[in-house]
Amino acid sequence: MNNLKRVIVDFKKLTPEVLKLLVEAYPDGYDYTDIISFRNAAGEKVECVEVLTEDTKYLVKISSKLEKTMANYDEEDYEDYDDDDPTAVVDPDEISESEDSDND
Repeated sequence: MNNLKRVIVDFKKLTPEVLKLLVEAYPDGYDYTDIISFRNAAGEKVECVEVLTEDTKYLVKISSKLEKTMANYDEEDYEDYDDDDPTAVVDPDEISESEDSDND
């Protein structure tokens, strides 16, 4: 298991596959015991949660956008996308803004 490819994923690069893995791994959300913290090359503190596939360990950076997206996850929202399409997962703040403008 030490031969896993390691990938750090920011929200902007989150794919439907990794989002689904996150929701399955943390169905009630994650808490502080699930968080992995480290310093990146620039010395900045990074906090992530981990999900595994057969060949890859994903460290997904924690953000409010990630929390909102996980909380509102519906697998049907991603049926028309490939599992590895990083454009499929939309910024939840953009969804809220477009809904607000639809209500005007």
